[in-house]
Amino acid sequence: MKKKPFFSVIIPTYNRREFLKIAIESVLAQSFHDYQLIIADDGSTDKTSQLIKNYCLPEIEYFYQKNQGPAAARNLGIKKARGKYICFLDSDDRFRRNKLEVVFEYIKKNPEYKIFHTEEIWYRMGKILPQKKRHKKPSGSIFKEAACLCLVSISTAVIKKEVFQSVGFFDQSFPACEDYDFWLRATSKYKVFLVPEYLTIKEGGHPSQQSKKYPAMDRFRVKALEKIIKDKNLDNQTRQIACNQLKNKCSILIQGAKKRKQNELAREYQKTIDKYANY
Repeated sequence: MKKKPFFSVIIPTYNRREFLKIAIESVLAQSFHDYQLIIADDGSTDKTSQLIKNYCLPEIEYFYQKNQGPAAARNLGIKKARGKYICFLDSDDRFRRNKLEVVFEYIKKNPEYKIFHTEEIWYRMGKILPQKKRHKKPSGSIFKEAACLCLVSISTAVIKKEVFQSVGFFDQSFPACEDYDFWLRATSKYKVFLVPEYLTIKEGGHPSQQSKKYPAMDRFRVKALEKIIKDKNLDNQTRQIACNQLKNKCSILIQGAKKRKQNELAREYQKTIDKYANY
């Protein structure tokens, strides 16, 4: 029987062989070694499997499934994880060498927290991107911030495995924004600790990003907000925050639909606003 490591690092991937190699190398170079590295391949056709075979390392565990989307790939990784804490790393991102070591120390010092995230560096085409004030990472009870904007980047997150038993896995009905939906559920129940160090490097601006595939991402966020509003265990204050954000995002979608002369779509979003007018 394989031992239980402290961390399970999950890299979901789909046809990102060249990016994936960089992500894997960043994990293998970690100064902290008590981890399991899971590659959750969501149906790649670019010889990703051959890349993994070239490593021949026991630290790497490779799992393949037919293409079902990022939520399903993340869930595959969670099911295979043996670690006490789960770290996600998107296949186009990478960890700094001391990521796991630093987070491990913060976990030991803050055992009351079950969710951690770190600061991150943004790159695009080899250049560091500045982060705006609205992207400032939150800490503590952060549902309001999470509902407004997805401020916990999945590649910075470290989550105690029991959280998934409590709030559920990633919702596979979401082709995008599955992380936004998850953070609504997670932050409605748990506080989040910000590790104030830049330990994750995000690579942006390439065609395979989900944001490039799905314009008007707020439509998925509206779906997630409606879902959390219907949670019977949600307190009234948290539900009101979700309702306010739903109305804001629907208003943005209405403006976009009207610009494109999609009047029927605009009316549908207005109906959604009206539905929650008295919440």
